[in-house]
Amino acid sequence: MRFGLVHRVMTDALAALGLLSLITSGELAQWVSVLLVVGLLVAILLPERFQDRLILRQLGLATPILLLVTQAVRLFLGAPVLSIAVELAAGLQIVRLVTRRGAAHDQQVIVLALLHLIAGTVLGSGLAYGLCFLGFLVVAPGALTLSHLRREVEGNYRQGARDRTGLPVDVPRILRSRRVIGRQFLLFTCLLSVPIFIFTALIFLMFPRVGLSLMMLNSGRSERMVGFSDRVDLGGVGTLRSDPTIALRVSYDELPEDPPPRLALYLRGTAFDQYDGRSWSRTETHRTPTPRLSGNYVLTRAVNVTDRRIRIELMPIDPPVLFLPPDAVAVDLMAQGERAGSPPALFTGPEGEFKYHTRDERGVQYDVWVSTEVPVPVRELSAVDRARYLTLPPNLPPRVAALARRWVGAETSPLEQARLIERQLRTEYSYDLASPSGAAEDPLDDFLFESKRGHCEYYSTAMAVLLRTLSVPTRNVTGFIGGSYNRFGRFYAVRQGDAHSWVEVYLEGRGWVRFDPTPPGNATPRGDLGGLLTFVRDLMEASSQRWNRHVVGYDLQQQLGILSSISRAYSEARSRSKLLSSPIAAPRRLALLLAGALLVGGALVYLRRHRARPRRARDDAGARLAMRRAATLYEQLETALTRRGVPRPLSVPPLRHAEQLAALGHPDADEIIALTQLYLEVRFGGRPLDAPLAQSFHQRVKALHQLPPPPPPAAPPPEAHAHGPQ
Repeated sequence: MRFGLVHRVMTDALAALGLLSLITSGELAQWVSVLLVVGLLVAILLPERFQDRLILRQLGLATPILLLVTQAVRLFLGAPVLSIAVELAAGLQIVRLVTRRGAAHDQQVIVLALLHLIAGTVLGSGLAYGLCFLGFLVVAPGALTLSHLRREVEGNYRQGARDRTGLPVDVPRILRSRRVIGRQFLLFTCLLSVPIFIFTALIFLMFPRVGLSLMMLNSGRSERMVGFSDRVDLGGVGTLRSDPTIALRVSYDELPEDPPPRLALYLRGTAFDQYDGRSWSRTETHRTPTPRLSGNYVLTRAVNVTDRRIRIELMPIDPPVLFLPPDAVAVDLMAQGERAGSPPALFTGPEGEFKYHTRDERGVQYDVWVSTEVPVPVRELSAVDRARYLTLPPNLPPRVAALARRWVGAETSPLEQARLIERQLRTEYSYDLASPSGAAEDPLDDFLFESKRGHCEYYSTAMAVLLRTLSVPTRNVTGFIGGSYNRFGRFYAVRQGDAHSWVEVYLEGRGWVRFDPTPPGNATPRGDLGGLLTFVRDLMEASSQRWNRHVVGYDLQQQLGILSSISRAYSEARSRSKLLSSPIAAPRRLALLLAGALLVGGALVYLRRHRARPRRARDDAGARLAMRRAATLYEQLETALTRRGVPRPLSVPPLRHAEQLAALGHPDADEIIALTQLYLEVRFGGRPLDAPLAQSFHQRVKALHQLPPPPPPAAPPPEAHAHGPQ
C-alpha cells in the first residue's frame, strides 16, 4: 500500500465523517447540506496534481474571506449564531480539502474534522452521529499517525537531511513507497481505538448527563413536526397520510408472545368546539396548571394499583401537546435534557388537552397510567359549555339538518342517534385524500351531497355538525389512530401518516364518548412498506430508539440502574461460588484472589518470554553476522579503490562516491556503482548474503584490484589555471 495514498484516504475519511456528523443532524439548511456534499465529493475526487495550480492557490486565499463576509452579513440579518459558525467551519473544511498541500494542511483538516464532531454533539446526537463517532474513533489513530510521519518526512527534507544512501530525502519517492506502512501497521493503529473507546465509555458511564450542556445554544431553532395546529381547515388537510416520519413510540410493560402487527390506539391530542363553515377552532383558550400528586400529574384521579402503565416517547410536534390513550388518569413527564427533579410544566386546556412547556424542543417522554377497573370520574356539562358544543355555522344549509333527521328517523336516544349517523357515513361515503370538496364554497355541504368522498376531517366534521342539529353536544378531536409493531424495539411506532380525526359525543351519565365515522378500511396510513424494507426500517428505528434512550438520554437514574445490575450480578455469582461464599473474611479472600491472579499472570508472561528469547537471540545474531559480512565485502572494495587511486573520503557516502567517479568519467565507474549497490542491498535492503553471492562479489573486487592503475589525467592548459579557483 502506498504511503501517500493511504494517508490521503484516511484523512479524507476523517474529514467526511466530521462533515456527515453535521449534515445528518438536520440542523443545517437543505441547500447548505447539498452544497457541502457536492463540495466534499469534488474535494475527494480532485487529483493531487491539480492542487498545485495557481488558480486553486488563489481560490484558497479568496474563498475563506468570502465565506467570512457572507456569514457576517447573515449574522447581521438575524441568522442564528450557532448555524453561522457551523456553516463557516464546514465551508473552511471544503476549501482546505481542495487546496491542501503538505502535512501542515492535513493537520488543519484533522483539527477541523474534530471541531465538526464536537459541534455534532450540540446539533443532533442521533444515531447517525453515533455511527460517525464510531467511524471517527477507528480512523483517527491511523490518520494522526500517518500525518505525523509525513510531517517528519517533509521536515527532514526542509532541513537538508539525507537518507542512509547519502542522497537527499526524496519526499515524492517516500509517498509512493509501498514499504513504509503495511496492513499490520494499519490494523494496529485502528485497534488503538479499542482502549480509547473503553476508556471513553467508562468516563461516560461514571458521569451522566445533567442537562447543562451546550444544547442551549441551539434552543432557538425549531425541529417541530408539522401536522397539528390550533385550527383544522377542511380545505387544507390530508397530506400527512403518506408521511412515514415517526411521531411517537408507544411501549407496553406487558405484551403477548405474538403481539398484533397494528393497534388502534386512538391517542388523543387536541379538540375543537367551534365550526365556522370551513374550519374548526377553540373559543376557550385559557389553561390552568395541571396538579401534581406523588410526582405525577393528575389528569382525572390518583394512580391506582390496578392501572396499566404505558410509556410514550413523543417527538417534537406543534402544538406541544401530549397524546394520551383513552381512560388516561395520570402522567409522569420528563423532557430530554432536563435536569433530574425539574420536569416540564404541564397545563390543562378547556377541551381536555394537555400542553407541555420545556426549555428546548427535543420532545418529551412520559409514562401514562390507564384505568382498567376503577372508572374514570365523569364531569357534568354546564349549561354554558353545552351551548358551546351545540353551536352551528351561521350559513348552514337547511338540507344538512334535514339529512340528520332522515338518518336517525324516530330514534330519540343520543347514543343511538350517534350510532346511526356513524354507520351511514361509514357505509355510504368513500375515503379520498384529494377530495374536490375542499375547493367548494361550503366544503361540508359539498361532501355530504355532491362528492360524497373525503378524508377523516370531513367525516368527523359531518358527524359532529349533524348531531348538533339534533341538539347532541359534540366536539372534533385530532390525534393519532394507531401504530405498527417494531419487533426489534418491542414498541409500536406511530407515524405522521397515522394522524387522524374523530368525534367525541357527550352522553348523560357517561361523559364524552368516542365515535369514528371514517370508513375502517381507510383509517390506516397509506403506502406502508412491506417485506425487506419493513425489516430494515424497523431495525434502524429500534437502533435509533436505543441510542436516544441509553446514550443521548443517559441520566442519573440509568447510572444507578447499571450499578444496581452489577451489584445483583456480583451477588448471584457470589452465591453460586463456593470460594466467594466461604466464611473467609472479605479482605483475606480478596488478597488470595489477587495473589492467585498475579501468580498465573506472572507464569504466563515468563513462559512467553522464555520461549521467545532464543528465537529473538537467533534472529539478532543472524542480523549482526550479515551486517559484519557485508561490511567486510565493502572493505575489500575500498582497498581496491585505494589501489586504483580513487579512495573514498570519510565524509562521502558510498553511493555518492561511486556517482562522483561516474561523473568524472572513471573507466571503472560502472563496476564500482554495481558493487556499491549490491553492498547497500545486503547492508540495508535485507537481501540475503548467501555463499554464491559473496563469492561473486569477492571475485569481482579481486578482478578490479588486479587491473593496472589508470593513467593520470592530462595537465590542464594554462588558461584554465588562470580562471580556476584560487
